[in-house]
Formats: sequence, structure tokens, C-alpha cells
Amino acid sequence: MADPASRVILSAPLKGWATRLDDVPDAVFAERMLGDGIAIDPLGSVLHAPCDGMVLTLHAAGHALTLRTREGAEILMHIGMDTVGLAGRGFSPLVREGEQVTRGAPLIAFDIDALAARAPSLVTPIIVTNPDRFSIVERCDECAVNVGDMLMILAARDDAPAGSASAFAEHSRSVTVPLAHGIHARPAARIGGAIKHLSADVALVSGERRGDARSAVALLALGIGYGETITIEAGGVEGAEAVATVAALIESGMGEGVNAAIPAARPGTQAPGFAMPIKMLPDGALRGVTAAPGLAIGTAFRLRIAEVVVADEADDALIEQRRIDDAIATVSARLSRRMEQADSTASGIMAAHLAFLDDPALRETAMRHIAAGESAGRGWQLAIAAQVAVLTGSGNARMMERVADLHDVEGQVLRALAGVAETAVALPPGCILIADDLLPSQLVGMDTDGIAGLCTARGGPTSHVAILAAGLGLPALVAMGAAIDTIPDGTPMILHADAGHVIVDPAPDLIASTRKQITARAAAKASAHAAAAQESRTRDGIRIEAFANLGSLADAQLAVANGAEGCGLLRTEFLFLERDAAPTAAEQTADYQAIAEALAGRPLIVRLLDIGGDKPAPYLAMPVEENPALGVRGIRVGLAHPDVLETQLRAILAVRPIGQCRIMVPMVSDLGELRAVRAVLDRLRIEMAVAEPVELGIMVETPAAALIADLLAAEADFLSIGTNDLTQYALAMDRGNPAVAGGVDGLHPAVLRLIAATCTAAAVAQRWTGVCGGLASDPLAVPILIGLGVTELSSTPALVPEIKALIRRLSVPACRDHAARALAAGSAAEVRALAGDFLEQVQP
Repeated sequence: MADPASRVILSAPLKGWATRLDDVPDAVFAERMLGDGIAIDPLGSVLHAPCDGMVLTLHAAGHALTLRTREGAEILMHIGMDTVGLAGRGFSPLVREGEQVTRGAPLIAFDIDALAARAPSLVTPIIVTNPDRFSIVERCDECAVNVGDMLMILAARDDAPAGSASAFAEHSRSVTVPLAHGIHARPAARIGGAIKHLSADVALVSGERRGDARSAVALLALGIGYGETITIEAGGVEGAEAVATVAALIESGMGEGVNAAIPAARPGTQAPGFAMPIKMLPDGALRGVTAAPGLAIGTAFRLRIAEVVVADEADDALIEQRRIDDAIATVSARLSRRMEQADSTASGIMAAHLAFLDDPALRETAMRHIAAGESAGRGWQLAIAAQVAVLTGSGNARMMERVADLHDVEGQVLRALAGVAETAVALPPGCILIADDLLPSQLVGMDTDGIAGLCTARGGPTSHVAILAAGLGLPALVAMGAAIDTIPDGTPMILHADAGHVIVDPAPDLIASTRKQITARAAAKASAHAAAAQESRTRDGIRIEAFANLGSLADAQLAVANGAEGCGLLRTEFLFLERDAAPTAAEQTADYQAIAEALAGRPLIVRLLDIGGDKPAPYLAMPVEENPALGVRGIRVGLAHPDVLETQLRAILAVRPIGQCRIMVPMVSDLGELRAVRAVLDRLRIEMAVAEPVELGIMVETPAAALIADLLAAEADFLSIGTNDLTQYALAMDRGNPAVAGGVDGLHPAVLRLIAATCTAAAVAQRWTGVCGGLASDPLAVPILIGLGVTELSSTPALVPEIKALIRRLSVPACRDHAARALAAGSAAEVRALAGDFLEQVQP
């Protein structure tokens, strides 16, 4: 029987619902790999000390903390699941490691609403991590608890081990930690579990610090971070096996977001992870995901934006409601002014922000919270959080993009409430801007002339910031992880966005050679622009049409100035979104006619309306869908709303000259959809006395369309491949999810095989195949696409001259051989390595 003096009473550190560990949605906790305990589903936003003790460990991400009681019990508290990936966002530690605290003392404050929107679960385990020394003799679970209520009673075990002397390190090995968030609770538990059955004393050594590999707390106390080189030491009968086991487990990444910037520990091997390089990275290189291509030299400059402090409550609801209305009006007016000077991409993003600000449901939710006693700022935060929860629950790429916009709007209004002026950040000339993430409004509000490039820890390659960066000609890498947090301001950097990496503090000779490359690229770009008006043909005379993707009249004017030979994709959504009623046929015709005239007779391929549950129009009755990416979108919307489809077809048929406009059907997945649109088109041509033929083609964006391309090509006039959606559907990866952003690569062999099948089927039916997705703007992809049989490439308007210049350096037979090697590759990374070598051979 344990001495009562050795008992430890733990009180609830959070208000909420106490439950068993079995119900925690993470096997590490549910299977008690870290120890026994209780979990709390929290209602409060401050973690309190459950007992007197010392802060033994405080994780760098601020989400987890371990206390050691004076009796020696070690208590781990882990706020939420997978919250280590938030890299400290939403957490405010109130104590330091080594600090003595008393029961009930606040330990960590956290933004419960922000975490609810970003974490898969808020459930917080409270774990006794040394169960060999202390057992739980009484507990309160399946009940509501308040801070300070009794949660558990521990007793020292009579059979507790006396402790073991340090073993002689008979076996050792050094490894570099590839886990993006270092060795935190989950990896620590897995390391202990992997060697549990081995007869060996094992330790991890970091510098002069050593931790027992079987103790999760000891490993957490080491604070081992991403990229750190550590030593595994072991002694005993199975010491060698223990070292090999732990080394293999750490190098595998344990599914913890392996960062590709760390070279493999053993030559010739390749760590798991997305978009891994085939070639070794240069010294000092950190890998990211290409958001906008380019090459730049600059010095690091970190964007630091002060957070706005928001009061929780307010005394006068009427005053707070007037304040929120005034703040919304201020932000709306500023966005409207900026839209007048912005290009089509930036103005489209700002229009989306204005739509959020004008959303009555968002305002009403904020007002309801304010009426209940919340401050204006807090009410606005809660309203945004509710919308974010709805969008993130969809798991859809475009939904995720709108989440970023919501957070952007949230910050703009909070700053207006606080009276913080939206002043442009003073950027040093020639800087490479580093940020955890960038919001569209931040980039739009900057003087970007002095920026050499962008690097962000988070974000995805299809985010609005990525699109803006590409439009500004700024090389950009995203999804770089916590590694970029270690780069001090002023550090020289080479940003090689084409290759997907940055080199930190490069050698002078590398800087000199890179400057020569940049000069050569500038000369090649100038030459391409000088020859932009020339017809696009390969070196052996094969015609490849160089078109541009358009979203406005301004885009059309820029495309023509850059030598575009037509429009391969006119996004018509700009006419339908951010308004209360559908555009009339006359309104649509006026816009299409203006763009057709700007193209001066060049082909204009008009994509039929492509909206859905992820980007709805308020005047279309569309149910909320659990997964809009797989729901009613594209042509499914048009067929579900035949009046909208018919009005748009009438508008297109009214454009003169007849035949300049070609019609393209989005998101086709079976032949019946094409036939249904053809039937409406043929009927309207008769009604409108249009005798001339009007081409009707389809977009190949689903694997289904690629696999039945022979059937579709027999009845469609042309096929155009939308590689962005085709890639995410083929790879089952959400292109808006940063966790898999690096893997959503259109050069994956599976995607290329779908493109090859489409081109082959179209050629048999004597139809042409184009590409209007992101691959058409990727110089690495262009030779492969031509080799597969693509004869029309529609890129962003700014890139048309360089795409045409590249086409002129290619020969079709060489492209075919290159494409065949790409189809036989095993991964997108391997294809990109092949493509890089091929491109080097054809560069001027």
C-alpha cells in the first residue's frame, strides 16, 4: 500500500468534459503509448496547472507542456490534436521551462475559436508519462469539470524501479531529424514503443544533453527540432538493433511532415515525402513548392505584422454595433479605391473580399454576438470563425482558398476597429520577403518593385498570393515549413523558384554565377518579347498555337500585346459572381464582344459557366454540399439550371463575327453531358438564324473524360485539358491543402498518361487537343506536352512571349522521345529532373 504522503492530487486544468483516453482521435494517446490519463474536451481558453510543480518542458510550438511534481510525477498536457503543425499560432505560453508554478496558475492561453477552425480536434489529454513510477488510483471521467475540480489521484508505485546507471555507448549513430516539427509528443512515444521489447539502454544525445529514449518526457526536454543532427547511443545485448531501429524510425519521418530540404542520411537513398528531388540539393538549400517561377538574388527580410489585441467583452452593445458597421464601411471603401488601380487578378480578389464584407449572414452573426455582450472585435472574430468552420469542413481546394480570404478580411476589419492604419510595409530594396504566410491584401498593399522574391512557410501553389506573385513576375516558393524561420534578416539568399529551393548564405562564386544566369534570362526574355508577334512553330516547322487564358478585357489587351494568337480559356465566372442576379444575355454579349474585338479576329474559346457549391452565386438555388469538388459544379450546374445555360449560349451566339467564339464545356464526365449541350446549341442556332458552324469542345478535367476521350472526341470539335483539376482528381490530393500541396504536381506520370490517352484518342478522331491548365505555363512541361501530341497551349498572358520562344527551340521528334521517358518515370520528381535536363539542352 502506497504511503498517503506520496499521493498526488491532480485538478482539472481546463473547463470542459472529461473523457477516457480511448475516445481521443489519435492512436498515440488512445493506446496509451505516452502513458495513462484523462482527456478534456475544453470550453475554456486557458490551460491551468493541475498541481504544484516545475515546468519540465514547454514545446516550441506552445501547444504542449510537462510538469514535474515534487513527488516526481510527470504530467504532460497536450492542447488539441495535430496542433504542433500550427507552429505556435493561436498559443500564448505564460510560463517558461524551469519555472515553479502553483496549482491553478495559468500556463498557456490559446485562441479556442482559431484552433477549432484549424485543428482536427480540441480534445486535450492530461497524461502521466512515468506510469512505471506512478499509477492512477482514482479518476473522474465522463463528467463535466471546472478548473480546480478533482481530476485524478496518483500514487507512487511500490514496485517503481530505482533507476539505472547510464549505459556505456557500445553502439552509436548520428542522424539528421527530417520531421518538420522536430521530436514532439507523438514521435517521442513512437520511439519509446519501437524499442520497448529490446534488451538495451538507449539514449538520444543533442549537444551536451542526453535523454532516455524510453521516456517521452526526457525526449521532449531535449527540444530536438527540425534539421538538427543528433546521436543515438545504446548499450546492452540488443544495443546495435536498438540504434538501427531508432535511426530508421527517425529517418522515415514517421508521417510527421518530412521536410525535403534535408539530404538523406545515407548516400543513394531518398527520404519519403512529396516532390522529393532526384538530384542532391546544393549546400545550404531549403526546399519549397513552386508557386511562381523565376530566379533571384536578395537578402532575407521577415514580414512582421503586429497582432491586434481584441477585448472579449463590452458594456454598450449599441456602440459596439456602430463600431463594427463603421469598420466594415472603412475597409469596403479602401478596397473599392484600390480596385480602380488594380489589374484583373488583384481586383477579382478584392471583389471577393468586398462580397464577404457585404455578406448579411456574416454581419448578422457578428451583431448577434455583440448583442450578447461580446466586443465588436470579438463578435467579428466569432462570425468569421463560424464561416471558416463551414468552409474547412468541406475539404475542398477552392473552399480552402476562400478561408484564406476570410482571415484576410477578418484582419482588415480588426485593424480598422483598432484604428491601425493600413500603411505599406517599408521593404529594403532587393529583399526576399519571408513570412509564415501572406494574405492577398498584404501583397497588394506593398510596393513590390523592390522585392526580389517571396518565401512562405505555409500556403499552397494555387493560393491567391501565388497567383498574384505570378502576375507580378515575382519568384515565389510556398509550403517551406518551419525551416525558413531560422533565416536571420539580411542573410544573402538565392531563390531558385524553378528548381523549388532557396540557397541560404551562398558562396560568392555561386552568387556570381547566378547573376550571370539572371542576366542571360533577362536577355532571353527581352528577345522573346521582341519576337512575340512571330507565329508559333517548332524548329522543324510544326504549328503549335500559343494562346492565353483570360478573365477580363484588360487581360485580352495584355495578351494581344504579348503576341497571344488567341484565347484558349475565357473564364466567364467574372460576369456571374459577386452580384445579386444573373447577367442578362445582352450584358454577357457586350462583355464577350468587347473581348472579341480586343482579340481582333483571333479565336476566343469561351468556357461555359464553371461555378458550384464551392463558389456559389446567391441567385442560384444550390444546396450546401459535403464535398463540392465532387458535387454540382461545372456543366452540372448549367444542366441543373437550363435557363442560365440557354442565356449564356444565346449571348455567345450573338457575338460577331460568328465563329470567332468557340464554346467549351467544363467538367465533362460522360458523353450525355456533351450531347445535352449540343442539343441546346443546335436549337438556339436555328432560332437565332445562325447558319455558320460554331465549334463546341470539352474540357478534360476528370479522369473519366480522359478515359473515354475516344467517345468524346467523336462528337466534340476539340478537347482542352484543364491540368489543375485533372491532377487533383487523378492523385486524390486537394490542391488547396498545404499538407499535400507539394504532391499536387501535374507532371506526375499518372497525369501525363491521362493526357497522352486524351491526345491519342483526339488524333484518331482528327480533333486537336489543347492545354489550358497550369502546365501550359510551366516551361518544364511544355516539351512533354508537345511530345504527347498537344497542339495548343494557353498560358497566362504575361508568359506568352517566353512560351513561344521555347516552342521555337524545340523539335517534335525530340519532344516525343522526351515524353516517352517521362511516361516511364516513377514519380513527378523524376519527371521534373528529366525535364530540367532536357530544358538545359535546348536553352539558347
